[in-house]
This record gives sequence, structure tokens and C-alpha cells, in this order.
Amino acid sequence: MPGVPRELIVHELKVDSAAKPRKQRLCRFAEDRKEAIKKELAKLLAAGFIKEVFYTDWLANLVLVRKKNSNEWRMCVDYTDLNKHCKKDPFGLPHIDQVVDSTAGCTLLCFLDCYLGYHQISLKEEDQIKTSFITPYGAFCYKTMPFGLKNAGATYQRALQMCLASQLHRNVKAYVDDVVVKTKNPDDLIAELTKTFDNLRKFRWKLNPTKCVFDVPSGKLLGFIVSERGIEANPEKISTIMNMPPPKMARDV
Repeated sequence: MPGVPRELIVHELKVDSAAKPRKQRLCRFAEDRKEAIKKELAKLLAAGFIKEVFYTDWLANLVLVRKKNSNEWRMCVDYTDLNKHCKKDPFGLPHIDQVVDSTAGCTLLCFLDCYLGYHQISLKEEDQIKTSFITPYGAFCYKTMPFGLKNAGATYQRALQMCLASQLHRNVKAYVDDVVVKTKNPDDLIAELTKTFDNLRKFRWKLNPTKCVFDVPSGKLLGFIVSERGIEANPEKISTIMNMPPPKMARDV
């Protein structure tokens, strides 16, 4: 996958020069987790997102978590030690309430999702070796921006805002990897989507068609249900409270 042009943006770690590198020891993994790691490594290598390394000063461990509504594993890297020594990027993320509120009164909405969005942004070449992680099948480092790095969200937000600058605060809202195209006039939707696709194509962003939703009156955005009527609570988020039995004694309260 070609990814976003390096001329647009490249993620930098900005590691303190006085920082002492740390190597974490390889953790033990059950056989099912080893198999999940092996499959994920094969995918990342085939896509050109990672490369094998043999000598590195920084070395982090893997953390496997269950994917939402799935029995599959998601492979993450524990960059806690590295992040402690990276400078903070002051680039601020949009206020979630303002992003959600902006959809009120819009008759049609489109929700876009970039395919492996973080990995579409390149990582500065001299910083790649610092992202090294240890697995039962060897050590690897990222060539693209992975999840878990400090300031990765800020870099992603900056890249999207540069890409969609002509539409933001008008008919498009973006919060990191959540992008919504909205319109109050249904007849304008195709024209607005055309502009959005032109901007995304210009900077080589790739969308995930299985997670994109077009031409709907309502949908999920940042944990809420948004529609022309306004904001509603997501039933999935409040199901525990709604299904809670009423207290029968003072201690239950």
C-alpha cells in the first residue's frame, strides 16, 4: 500500500537524546496467541509495514487483546518505556462534543473509515529502529506509524486536517480516524462526497469499504447515535445500566 505522501507528513518520535534505551524480555504466549502473532506478522510483512531487525537498543513486548465482538486477537506493542522519553506534540484534537453536535439538523450522513489508517503514514527512517518489538519469531520494527506511540493520534489528526482543509468546519468533521460527511440538503450530498473523495485521492488515502456507511439518516459517531433529531445514547454503551435490576435493599443501592 503506497500510503500518504511523505511530503504531506511523516511521524517523528522526538526521543530525548539523554534517554537510556531499554530492552524488554520476551513474554510467554499460549499456542493460540503464538499462532495469532504469526499470522499478523505475515500480514504486516506482506504489506510492507514492518521489517525484521537483528541489533537494536530499544525492544518492546507484544500485548494481545480480543477484538471487539470477535474471538480473534489484536496485536499491540507496549511502547510505555519509549513513550516516556518522547516529547509531547501540542497539536490539539477537536472537542468531541462539538464534533457530535455539528451533525444535528443534517438530513443525510456518511461515515468514512480509512483502511489501517495509522499505517498509511510513514515513520521517520532514523526512528524506525526505536519501535522494535520482540516476538517468538524474531524482532521487528515498524516502517509506518503504529498504534501505541505517543503523539500518533496528533499526527493522524494533523494529516487529515491538511487533507480535508477546504471542507472542515463546513460539511466535514474529523476526529482522528472518525470522519463524517454531512449535509442538510440531500441534493448536495453527491457533490460534497465528490469533493471529499477528490481530496482523499489527492493524498492517496485508502478507505475500508466494509466500515464505510453512505447516505444514512443516522449512525454511530464517537460512541453516540447522531441524526437530524440530535444526539442519542448508544444502546450498546448503556445496556448494562438499562438491564440492571432495581435494588431490593439499602446495601444494593
